[in-house]
Amino acid sequence: MTVIDANRMHEIETRYPEYFHRSFRQRFGGLMILIATLLYSLYAVWFFDLPKLFAEAHWERVGIYLSQWVSYDVQPELRIEDDGSIDIRYPRFSPLGDNPHPDWLVNNPDGSITVSISGTSRTVTVSKSETIVTAHGVSVPVEVSSGAPKVVGPVPGWMTVYDDNVLADLGFAGNVSISVDRVKIRKRFVGWANFIFDTQSSFFDKPVGEVVSLIVSGPRIKPDQSNLSLAFDDIWNNSEWQHGDVWTKLFQTIVMAFLGTLLGALTAFPLAFLAARNITPNRLLNQILKRFFDFLRSVDMLIWALFLTRAFGPGPLAGSGAIFLTETGTLGKLYSEGLENIDNKPREGIKSTGAQTVLVHRYGIMPQIVPVFVSQTLYQWESNVRGATIIGAVGAGGIGLKLWEAMRTNANWENVAYMVILILIVVFIFDTASNALRHRLMGTKTH
Repeated sequence: MTVIDANRMHEIETRYPEYFHRSFRQRFGGLMILIATLLYSLYAVWFFDLPKLFAEAHWERVGIYLSQWVSYDVQPELRIEDDGSIDIRYPRFSPLGDNPHPDWLVNNPDGSITVSISGTSRTVTVSKSETIVTAHGVSVPVEVSSGAPKVVGPVPGWMTVYDDNVLADLGFAGNVSISVDRVKIRKRFVGWANFIFDTQSSFFDKPVGEVVSLIVSGPRIKPDQSNLSLAFDDIWNNSEWQHGDVWTKLFQTIVMAFLGTLLGALTAFPLAFLAARNITPNRLLNQILKRFFDFLRSVDMLIWALFLTRAFGPGPLAGSGAIFLTETGTLGKLYSEGLENIDNKPREGIKSTGAQTVLVHRYGIMPQIVPVFVSQTLYQWESNVRGATIIGAVGAGGIGLKLWEAMRTNANWENVAYMVILILIVVFIFDTASNALRHRLMGTKTH
């Protein structure tokens, strides 16, 4: 065991004062950061009034919207006529077509109609005098012969009685609205209705085997067009899903991102050489160009899109211009900083041979910066595919505008889900491709 005397201890303290005489910041810096973070969190809770926000939020809408992303509903309306007969009607654009005869709607011998909402556990039987709703193991009769519908017996928790109608909530399966002269039913199905062929198609509601047979070897449905061409036209021009328009807008978004990024890179590349202090020793010019890059970056891409749509009208030209302006500022800053951080020894060596400035840049600078520049440009391109979707919502064209139009209806949420999935797939593909190219250029391995 080694004993350290007072002189040796003093010598050690003198040699390493940072360990023995720590400042207040070093001793309590971590604790102060923790306390500041907690205080800021409490301030944010108060400033945004989060308790009230969460208490008043319409959380039930989340479930409704999510269910509409993955399902569709059919809404038959059963009208009770004066003579006691029941007339079945569907909305004008019903997923079942113009002449529906679903197997889940049965005409009974006594004149009543039974609608299966979810198998045999949730059904609705409508007659001229009453409607019987069966759900959750009980059957609840509702009389409809008087001035207002009346529930016979106790009212279950899933049923609500209003002045002129009775609403039965059957969960995800649907709901039933009962009034004196009509019963409105909403029956929900999992999936996307008529995704391939709409109700106007010659192939609508045909089994898959029959459709394949018609396309491969069946007689022509239209004498002047093959069945394969007709099937493609019906899919591409599907009036409910608008595949042709959606895919065209998606391609516009990709082109907007590519064109805007490419033009931004081509513009930023020469300007970066003028903005780099070690390449162009003109401080005034350096500062002017760097502030110009800052200006272009400080105005968000969305704001540029708003300006350009006012100037050129809505369309992909405004979107490409917004990306171009933003990327000129972003890539100009990245390129100029990359140039300022290069190793000057190769450049000085080539310059010492008396080579021209162009050759000095070509052999002394370009080999160092090209991989970095291409990597940064690819990343920006992949990022702009997402950005192009956002600016499309303000009229800059592309699938973003189509997505915004579908959301504004507050009804076509399955179409919204379709476009969101397409955007996710495209972003995933571009992200994977750009990452692979970046790693290849930088000489690193992908994991």
